[in-house]
Amino acid sequence: MGLEFQKDLLMASEEIIPANEKKATVSKLQERLLKKLGTSAFPFTLELPKSSPPSVTLRPKNETEGKPCGVEYSLRVFIGDSQDEKPHKRNSVTLGLRIIQFAPSKNGRQPCTVVRRDFVLSPGELELEMSLDKQVFHHGESIPVNMTILNKSNKTVKKISATIQQCIDVCLFDHGTYKTTVASLETTEGCPLAPGSSFSKTFTVTPSIQSASPDRRGLALDGRMKDEKCDLASTTLMVNPDERDSFGIIVTYAVKVKLFLGALAGELVGELPFIFMHPKPNPRKLEHNDSVNVEAFRQDTEDFGSQDNP
Repeated sequence: MGLEFQKDLLMASEEIIPANEKKATVSKLQERLLKKLGTSAFPFTLELPKSSPPSVTLRPKNETEGKPCGVEYSLRVFIGDSQDEKPHKRNSVTLGLRIIQFAPSKNGRQPCTVVRRDFVLSPGELELEMSLDKQVFHHGESIPVNMTILNKSNKTVKKISATIQQCIDVCLFDHGTYKTTVASLETTEGCPLAPGSSFSKTFTVTPSIQSASPDRRGLALDGRMKDEKCDLASTTLMVNPDERDSFGIIVTYAVKVKLFLGALAGELVGELPFIFMHPKPNPRKLEHNDSVNVEAFRQDTEDFGSQDNP
């Protein structure tokens, strides 16, 4: 329809000068920047709430369709007589930011499930047991899916498929929930699995942007910024489920195994959720990063609209 909807939230605000003229804690990175920028630079630290939602961008079908849907952050610094003064392009500068959640240090319980199916007109049942080695996986890591099939029915398993699904919930809409396949595998190994037989196998799948269909719109990325390589969006972790609306977009992942029994017998499906995130960086390695480049950027002309400050 050509309509746009945007909700602006003020997550953090602070007066830099003169409130921060007194001596404050300065990081090593800020110390190196002060030496390069001179005495006119004023270091400051702005802390976001711990419940801040991570940056997420939904990939549009066509890059020329306009601004993609998602959750994004920007840091605005302006000069004025008071904090309540409205910023404009003549007295302000804007910096795009990306907020990323890191994986928890503990792997948690090992995901496992057992699904069974019986048949109305046939005796016995078909059983599928699934498990993962751990609950938390990192970007770029392969996911081994352990599977055991016990065929106690008189049906025959003809094909097996394993997929990694990205589940996206757009909280702004009542029916904004959908799934996208980010890795898939099909095999006939061990098939046909005749009645009374069993089969055990470990399949390895690796979720990635390249594995997802390039024509599939709505793939969740981790807050894509211009001309920058990005990964799939990480799993959204919420301390309080009641705050889901403030997150805007919630992303989860699950492994789905499907057993194909033929056109008349149908399928048997099992799913296992898991956590897919970036590993927490080592702070000691960050301290030794001494390469700091100061670049001059073009001043973008941006018209700031009104904000809804919570």
